[in-house]
Amino acid sequence: MTLQAHQLACTRGERKLFQKINVDVHPGDALRIVGSNGSGKTSMLRLLCGLSSPAEGEVRWMGKPLSAVREEFCAQLLYLGHTNGVKDDLTAWENVVIASVLAGNPITRDDAYDALDQLGLDRAADLPTGVLSQGQRKRVALARLAFAGKTPLWILDEPFVALDVAAVASLSDTISRHLENQGMVVFTTHQEIELRAQRSLCLDLNQEAPC
Repeated sequence: MTLQAHQLACTRGERKLFQKINVDVHPGDALRIVGSNGSGKTSMLRLLCGLSSPAEGEVRWMGKPLSAVREEFCAQLLYLGHTNGVKDDLTAWENVVIASVLAGNPITRDDAYDALDQLGLDRAADLPTGVLSQGQRKRVALARLAFAGKTPLWILDEPFVALDVAAVASLSDTISRHLENQGMVVFTTHQEIELRAQRSLCLDLNQEAPC
């Protein structure tokens, strides 16, 4: 099970953000994507998710182009981007429970409370998500990761933003346990994060090369 970027290039308007990107992510690997603002980090994640099409090259899952295995790929992907994908009219705990059920991993209300508590949202668990701040909404989305171990590939856009020290430690441990169980993680972050990965990879889009 491998995620591969082969000769990827991305343009925005007439500007080329990056080109000739090659990287392979295997079970147990954590790939961190770095670069200055505007270098294309989120664009790279969207390409790897199949949400955008590259200007050149292709993304492959288990050696096959995403276009040939899209349904299978989507079933094995958890993507958390800037929009978070939470429902405003549901409470924080309901969002976590329903997302887990839809992913084929039913959990209880107490399970959701525990995951939200680990991310500092214990007092907001019963509130409609629509009244929460953007940072709190992000943490509601991140709470799903505690129950997403059956989904092998996690692609996360700035998951550690707006988290306090305790929440960063909790999320790092959740991601590390996923990696130890042969999951794969691709993420962006401006913070230095220690993860227990089989291989810790880094791609610098400013250099279009490994860090």
